[in-house]
Amino acid sequence: MSEQQDKDQRHKERMARKKEIVDQRIAAAQEERGVLILLKGNGKGKSSSAFGTMARAIGHGHKCGVIQFIKGRLQTGEFLFFKDHPQVEFHVMGHGFTWETQDRNQDIEAAKQAWEVAKRMLADDSYRMLVFDEMSYMFKYGYLDVNEVAEVISQRPLMQNVMISGRTMPEELEAIADTISKILDEKHAFRQGVKAQAGIEF
Repeated sequence: MSEQQDKDQRHKERMARKKEIVDQRIAAAQEERGVLILLKGNGKGKSSSAFGTMARAIGHGHKCGVIQFIKGRLQTGEFLFFKDHPQVEFHVMGHGFTWETQDRNQDIEAAKQAWEVAKRMLADDSYRMLVFDEMSYMFKYGYLDVNEVAEVISQRPLMQNVMISGRTMPEELEAIADTISKILDEKHAFRQGVKAQAGIEF
């Protein structure tokens, strides 16, 4: 056997062992239900990940719902793209970032209105995917009761998937989450003086 044939044979054996392990894991994962996914961390890409996953769901014919909690001042690219899609119900409920509005009462009222819409969606099994963009800030600033939110999410329809984005996540949501992804910030153009641009930041 040549050296190349030996490498090929060893590679084939490694891949066979790996396939056996993967097949066993696939066989063991038989539960079918929706999942709660939390996207957190200081890095860029949390909302982008959520909307990318939603695009995947739409591709499978799933009805989706979106609530953007604090991005109300600018029309984001995702809003412009998805707002007229027949499989998407899209709500922009905020008035901008809290440091821009500087009106706590207005922010709290906007959060409560958004949560009422979210509760309606969470009770409707026709929605297969819900994206609550930047919702975690509502807990950080005390605008919403995280225990109530966690309870309602826990009682949602069996096959409904929920994704929540935001830099930090409360323990109450992490305790019931199925998947938690943390996006780290190693470098960002904004800190180098590059202006935020349409299609990248919003």
